[in-house]
Amino acid sequence: MLASSPLRSCRVGLPRSNNLVIPKPSPSSIAHSTQPAATPSSLDNRRQLATQAQTLGSKPSSKGPTAVVLLNLGGPKTLDDVGDFLSRLFHDRELIQLPFQSRLAPLIAKRRTPKIQAQYDKIGGGSPILRWTQTQGKAMTELLDELHPETAPHKAYTAFRYARPLTEETFDEMAEDGVTRAVGFTQYPQYSCSTTGSSLNELYREIQRRKDRGAPEANIQWSVIDRWPTYPLLIESFAKRIEAVLETYPEDKRDKVPIMFSAHSLPMQVVSGRGDPYPGEVAATVSKVMDRLGWRNPYRLTWQSQVGPSAWLGPQTSDTVKGWAKQGHKDAVVVPIAFTSDHIETLYELDIELQEEAEELGMTLKRAESLNDDPTFIRAMAEITASHLSAIHGTGFKGSFEDAPGKSVWNQGLTSNQMQLRCPGCINPVCGESKSFFAGKTSS
Repeated sequence: MLASSPLRSCRVGLPRSNNLVIPKPSPSSIAHSTQPAATPSSLDNRRQLATQAQTLGSKPSSKGPTAVVLLNLGGPKTLDDVGDFLSRLFHDRELIQLPFQSRLAPLIAKRRTPKIQAQYDKIGGGSPILRWTQTQGKAMTELLDELHPETAPHKAYTAFRYARPLTEETFDEMAEDGVTRAVGFTQYPQYSCSTTGSSLNELYREIQRRKDRGAPEANIQWSVIDRWPTYPLLIESFAKRIEAVLETYPEDKRDKVPIMFSAHSLPMQVVSGRGDPYPGEVAATVSKVMDRLGWRNPYRLTWQSQVGPSAWLGPQTSDTVKGWAKQGHKDAVVVPIAFTSDHIETLYELDIELQEEAEELGMTLKRAESLNDDPTFIRAMAEITASHLSAIHGTGFKGSFEDAPGKSVWNQGLTSNQMQLRCPGCINPVCGESKSFFAGKTSS
């Protein structure tokens, strides 16, 4: 959620150790962001190369693939990328509104870069989110070709908000591939204006920029999967990860260990003032997971990554650990419920920071493994997309469970019905324009 650790953890010191107990993984184991821009790529040059390749006998496909564009915040791949990542983040007025922002943003980013680099250094020298997104996308589209051959071949593309590949770079790649049909698939199961909303707004702006210069890829036909908080296979994947942790406890303790579901927090100004739907959708995911687990273990939904002194959603994950320790709890399981792959919020905030706090309080934390390349989760991604495409094209699709068109937020048409309702406190005109465009109500 939001900018997570790059925003929050600039104010904390470096950890001393990382001893969080995680069960052994399976063998498969956020206005324009104008500074700094991505390295420009020349479509003219690429098209010229494509023409040359055709002349040489490498004839491109007459039908471009159906694109599935995986939308996410992104993260710096290397330590050298941290500065640019932070600069894009602090330039974004949809996420942060500062006085004299165009001047302050690069100064803040420069000042905070060393601390954030140190944190990324602690988790291997960069964010693994691109690698995981590409792994998930490749596996998902291979399965999707089988599940919904009517729109095959499918190809996964990655569009990050603040890290490369940025939205404009993804458009260049789709143009080169001859894409005419695309699905924007948010990788945040629970919708928030700060995450999915921001990515879709940027996608809309890029489409308009390309319309203005007459680029053919501006005419790609879009639909979006804008939320999927209760998809059964998503719930199953979370539940299986939790069960794997619980199995490491003695039988007499297994059903008594409290479960701490952790999601990125939001300022109460966004929740109460603007009316962001995110908290309710996270709670829906948690409720479904607990139902699948039989409501055996005690649990709480907690919120991480609070920034500054203003009121945020609570209780905070760290405060929950402190409270439970005072009450005599010696064990707890933490579950990252709003993230679908490992990145700095799981690997640093939970595995390092939270673990240090727990150790100092005499508690032992075990974290449920992130979904990453879990086969059940990969099937969830593929089935959601197949159901979405089937509802649009009227082709019929039968997945792992009954999923009639129009009955779920992922198969109600070009967008979900929920997507069309703006937050009651929204003052960003781009939100309304974006929602109308993706719902097919406007052409520009």
